[in-house]
Amino acid sequence: MKVLSLTALALSLASSLAMADVRVEGPIEYGVFATQFKDPQPGERVLTRANQQIEQTEQVPAQLGTKFGMRYRLAGKTESGEPLTLMYFTPGLIGPDGRRQDKIEVVQKLAPGAAQDVMAFEFTERHEVVPGEWRFMVFQGDRKLVEQSFLVR
Repeated sequence: MKVLSLTALALSLASSLAMADVRVEGPIEYGVFATQFKDPQPGERVLTRANQQIEQTEQVPAQLGTKFGMRYRLAGKTESGEPLTLMYFTPGLIGPDGRRQDKIEVVQKLAPGAAQDVMAFEFTERHEVVPGEWRFMVFQGDRKLVEQSFLVR
């Protein structure tokens, strides 16, 4: 009876390993993305390069044009792999329609060719600039891969 249970457990573990879940490899960069762009206007986005510098900090200035988040490397990505779910927990954005948004959820396919992955938020509209704690999490299925909190002020 015990041998059968151990065999079933071993097969279960082997099949879950065969699914080839992604894993974080190396350091996680986080903070505010550097920019030379001054005086952004509502609705403007700044195009940047993949190697954009990140000032490591958990303190984020509450102003238009600020982009903050994380850059990390995922190993084991395949095109057929389970997608990532990026969760942005906000202190409560109040949209132009008056509706409150405490969470933004983005499902993102795996990009095996990408050397790095980024989860970031850029303040492009005045209603997005909300002081308080912002929490970013990256999941694959029910597995949390990365988490980082920021204090916007």
